[in-house]
Amino acid sequence: MEKKNGTYILKEIMFPPLTSGAINRILSGEDVANAVLQILGCKKIPGAGNDRYRLLISDGVTGCPFAMLGTQLNHMVANDELEKFTIVRVDKCVCNQVQADRKVIILLSLTVLAPGKEVNEKLGNPVNSSTGASSGAPTNAPAVNGVPKTNSSYHSAVSTTVANGSAPSVHPINTLTPYQNKWTIKARVTNKTPLRTYSNSRGEGKVFSVNLLDETGEIKATGFNDSADRFYDLLEVNKVYYISRANLKTANARFSTVKNDYEITFNNDSTIIPCEEASSAIPMLQYDFVPIAQIEQIEKDSNIDVIGVCKSFSDLQTFVARTTNKEMTKRDLKLVDRSNKEVSLTLWGKEAESFDGTLFPVVAVKGARVSEFNGRSLSVTMSSSMQVNPDIKEAHVLKGWFEREGCNMDAESISGKAGGSNMGGQWKTFAQAVSEQLGMGDKPDYFVNKATIVMLRKENCMYMACPGEECNKKVIDMNNGIYRCEKCNREYSEFKWRLLLATSVADFTENQWLTCFQEAAETILGVSAQELGSCKENDEERYNEILTEANFKSYIFKLRTKMETFNEESRLKTTAVSVTPIEHVSYVKKILADIKQMEQEL
Repeated sequence: MEKKNGTYILKEIMFPPLTSGAINRILSGEDVANAVLQILGCKKIPGAGNDRYRLLISDGVTGCPFAMLGTQLNHMVANDELEKFTIVRVDKCVCNQVQADRKVIILLSLTVLAPGKEVNEKLGNPVNSSTGASSGAPTNAPAVNGVPKTNSSYHSAVSTTVANGSAPSVHPINTLTPYQNKWTIKARVTNKTPLRTYSNSRGEGKVFSVNLLDETGEIKATGFNDSADRFYDLLEVNKVYYISRANLKTANARFSTVKNDYEITFNNDSTIIPCEEASSAIPMLQYDFVPIAQIEQIEKDSNIDVIGVCKSFSDLQTFVARTTNKEMTKRDLKLVDRSNKEVSLTLWGKEAESFDGTLFPVVAVKGARVSEFNGRSLSVTMSSSMQVNPDIKEAHVLKGWFEREGCNMDAESISGKAGGSNMGGQWKTFAQAVSEQLGMGDKPDYFVNKATIVMLRKENCMYMACPGEECNKKVIDMNNGIYRCEKCNREYSEFKWRLLLATSVADFTENQWLTCFQEAAETILGVSAQELGSCKENDEERYNEILTEANFKSYIFKLRTKMETFNEESRLKTTAVSVTPIEHVSYVKKILADIKQMEQEL
């Protein structure tokens, strides 16, 4: 082997020159772009739950035995890409002070330039650094695009966290272990659970948790009692903070949606300082999506990231939990992706109540819980993060696929028939609904249609209902200022108005009579039931005007149709599950996708 013009020549094979002096420069906090180094050794660190690897790297002059591989690059070890003597380009790294006299280089992104089996020899005569940094090297500052860089504003921002006023080193999240006494992380809050109370054998208390993210990974942090009171209002989703003086312990994977062997617990000494400087290097949210087709192989009670188009969704369901006797609400979605597999996803509480899947939104969930109910299904937990139509590449690609072809494909469900297999949300004209005999089966059918209001039936479009929070039954007017509810077996001095609006709607194929209950009717009329009731009692002219103005307006209807029998007479009853104003951009895209599909079928 010889060296000519800065390039090593071995057996007539040309190899990229190593970046001489790069290691000492990196250890001193300098930004060394695209440093070319050689791997001289790779060893698994014992005792770690997730595989972690320690590397010996060389720039031809200096060797560094204190380098670690980011866990996101573990596949390079498994694929033998980092065998001994391999030459790599360091695209991204951070440098961290782990002891007073020692630093570690974390390799976050690498490109292999020459495989070790081709090089087959150590380049240069590197001498290992004994401390990891030259004498007097400054402690590392926060990373800019993953590379340490001195920043005076950073020092002033966190100097208050240390009694003597000196700025601490920022530790990458993926290097934290319970064996470190002092550390500070700079991280973004990506999710925060509600503050809740609990009761156990040790008494009652409060608890909340947050997910924290930096360039290297994420970790869960939890606050109890006094810490919960101190930090709950301070920590806000999407904001960045310096966090230090907290406890680290082994994570309980069952109660955590993040991929980390450890988790943080806030204590009375914990310090949290909002980061006022620009933090664009820290991502907003990181996903590691699992294709729906692979969920069947995922272990029960695991937490995964999933993305899919909401092809259909159920009505909001209310029930009383057997364990707590508390009323709960939920809604089931059917998600599909490009593998043309379908999975059921359950939303709870406010997310279930506010969700509208009428226009087939893309739903991304970080930390969905996998269950074995009817095959494989998913559930959003308090620790999960859900985004509807997120502005990410995967969502745009998925939406394009669905509009071009996915909307017309029959997906194979991996969730059995939970919730009813015909809870479809496919677009149908009224003529198609008749020809396909929707609603004639044992279970109701669901479909979506754009239709126009033709006529409203004013008679009996509203009624006086029980004012009880959980009851909407019609009350009996006792004609003495008292209203009796037979269901509740109670008498009230007031009532509330409820809407029960019968309306004839039409698309370009047929007319259809629908029943619209409270929320759907309020959307059509543009006023609340109480406002309309007030007009009915005090301003009949305005009352008639509101009902007349609702005619000839168009909406997107999510419809439920089912053959029902009353007084031995069967009739098809169609109900508006939801009524949504038309989003013209999305609707035009849907029409264009339909036209393209028709062209392909001709």
